Order: sequence, then structure tokens, then C-alpha cells
Amino acid sequence: MEMPEGVYGLRPIIGITSNISEERLLTTGLSNIQAIVKGGGVPIVLPNLADESSIEQLAASIDGLLVTGGNDADPALYGEEPHPNLGEVCPERDYFETTLIAKFLEKNKPILGICRGCQMINITAGGELFQDIYAQIDKPLLQHTQKAPRSHPSHFVEVKANSLLYEAVQSTRFKVNSFHHQAVKRIADGFEVSALASDGIIEGYESKLHRFVLAVQWHPENLAQKDDEFSLKLFRRFIQACQQGSETI
Repeated sequence: MEMPEGVYGLRPIIGITSNISEERLLTTGLSNIQAIVKGGGVPIVLPNLADESSIEQLAASIDGLLVTGGNDADPALYGEEPHPNLGEVCPERDYFETTLIAKFLEKNKPILGICRGCQMINITAGGELFQDIYAQIDKPLLQHTQKAPRSHPSHFVEVKANSLLYEAVQSTRFKVNSFHHQAVKRIADGFEVSALASDGIIEGYESKLHRFVLAVQWHPENLAQKDDEFSLKLFRRFIQACQQGSETI
């Protein structure tokens, strides 16, 4: 696949986090890789390292971080016992991602979080999750684990005007897909909500302290496969931020 030239010259290197399968294989959806390419970046799939010095070197070496979807996060990371409806967790991936996200935040490097990635950024920064929205929220909810193809938008989100997300997608309302049963409950200090579903579930948030840390609960990488305009704009804005360097805060 031929990659488009970056707006500012050399294309930035984007690290993509990965799952660990039962067969001890690293996996990530091709849609994650293809979305970064469409956005103008060079994707690299990251292993789940356990050595902090190696993670530090990795954080210094890549231009941006895409924290992808996957299994549930360990609730011990935000001080809770496991709910009966908690799904499978992967301690190796949890450690790697929280350590790498923390180093990216320190370096003020761009991060885009998707679904689980949205939740992991919040946890790393000190926030909390609903372990299971259907058991822990006492009101009617939308279908957040849709019974439709992954590239099909299923429900609307409302986007806050003047937010980074609005700047990226240039719309205050559009449809997204949905594949989750966990969600952000208490947002971390220094972050603000930028998108909500009609039932009040947080669908997007962003940092007020960093130049580009943006997280969404849906899967724009799957929508980008069908050239969804909002998803393509989101990835292009992320890659643009990655091309502009970093500044330690």
C-alpha cells in the first residue's frame, strides 16, 4: 500500500498498542494500521514490554501513540475489586500501556485513544471506569455493543463546540459505532468531556494540559475502512499533531 506524503515532509512514526492472544501472539486489527496510513503516518505495532527503561526508550523514539481497543482493564488500577461482569484482563498489557501512556503525557507527545485505549488513558491519569455500564448505571442505556458490522455507525454522539474533537471533525453531531460494556465514570483531573451519547455515556474526552491527547469510546479505525469523513478527519488531525514535534511539560 502506498503511503501519502505528510503535510510537513517526513511522515511521523506512530506506535500502535497490541493485544496478547491465548497463543501468546501479538495481535492488532489491520484497520488500526490502515487508518494510520490513511491519516499520513507510518505505523509500528508495539510489543507489550515489561522493562521500564525499554519503554522509556520506546517513548522517546516514536512520534505518536495510538492506544487501541481490546480486553477489559484491571479495576485494581483504579482501586476497585472486580465486578462479576468484568471481562478478561491482561496484566502485561495493562502495565505496558499505563507506563507508556504516562511517559507520553510527561513528554507532551500526541496520544489518540480508542475504546479500551480511551479507558486506559483515563486510568493512567487518575480517573475511574464503570466496570459494566449495564449493571452499574441505573437508567435505560443505548445498545453499546452493537449487533451490526464494525464499519456500521449505530448511534449519535454530541460533540462539544470549541473542543479539540470538534476542531478535528468539524461537526457537533454524527453517528459512531459501538463495541464496549465499560466506560469512563470519573474523568481524570486535567481532562474534560468533549462528546456524549444521548444516554449520557462519555464518548470522548481530551486533555486541557497537553497539546494533543484525545480519546474516543467508539472505533473510528473501523469506520475509516469505509472512508467515513469524520473518522478520516480525526486520524489526519492526530497525524498532523504528531508531525509537529513534542515539548516536555
